[in-house]
Amino acid sequence: MSDFHFDRRQVRRNFSRAAGTYEKHDALQREVQGTLIDRLDIYEQVPQVVLDVGAGTGRGSAALKKRYPKAQVIAIDLALPMLRQAKQHAGWLKPFGRVVADAYTLPVPDHSVDVLFSNLCFQWCEDLPRLFAECARVLKPGGLLTFSTFGPDTLTELRAAWAEADQHAHVARFLDMHDVGDAMLAQGLKNPVLFAERYTLTYPTPRALLDELKGLGANNADAERPRGLTGKQHYRRMVDAYEAMRSDGVIPSTWEVVTAHAWGPPAGQSRREGSGEIASFPIENLRGSRRKTPF
Repeated sequence: MSDFHFDRRQVRRNFSRAAGTYEKHDALQREVQGTLIDRLDIYEQVPQVVLDVGAGTGRGSAALKKRYPKAQVIAIDLALPMLRQAKQHAGWLKPFGRVVADAYTLPVPDHSVDVLFSNLCFQWCEDLPRLFAECARVLKPGGLLTFSTFGPDTLTELRAAWAEADQHAHVARFLDMHDVGDAMLAQGLKNPVLFAERYTLTYPTPRALLDELKGLGANNADAERPRGLTGKQHYRRMVDAYEAMRSDGVIPSTWEVVTAHAWGPPAGQSRREGSGEIASFPIENLRGSRRKTPF
């Protein structure tokens, strides 16, 4: 388990407020989405049900519907305003469903999903056992989970600059790739493969980076974040510290992106829930079972 927690209500608020500005700032998100879409080549079947978890404004859902026109593609997001924006990408020829839900509690039956796709959403789910238990629950045996998330080196310059100003957590914390991989295995997902890449984006000023984070809805939602307004003196200290990192006339910002895939566990494989394990399988697999006829 992580040593930090996100405020789920704040995560929802942040992304709800950013629904109208998100696509002005999502260049990295689109780049990573393209990588994930390309890697779907490893799934050689024709899926019936595809989930896009943390769908945001629906660019990924539209790409999935284009790739799998006969599949039922469902965009799932915590923030209703994001899904309202997604309607613009759901053309009448290739529509996809839109459902408000949390990644921890997906509103689909057990073993009903062929492909579970998630682009830069899982970093807001610090309870990895709960998250991957839910992925294992909904995936069909042999179904594909493919996702991207941010690693702990994301925004390392901004974090260091704030550390010069005070000791509060101003920047969201993210989980290490090895913790992610271990959690996938622990919840029964098969043959996980993970990659880590670093992107360096540049900005004219620290303020421009902060504006982008706000525009994306990626504001700090740490449950231990400072709740009051940041004083001008603290803000100025942060800006001065970040300016000292200026290189070739621009402000650098590191983004560590982890991409991963794994496969749904076979029917009957146990999964952890709380302190015990649960095994599920079709009732027809219960050989010699007896059904009692109710009176």
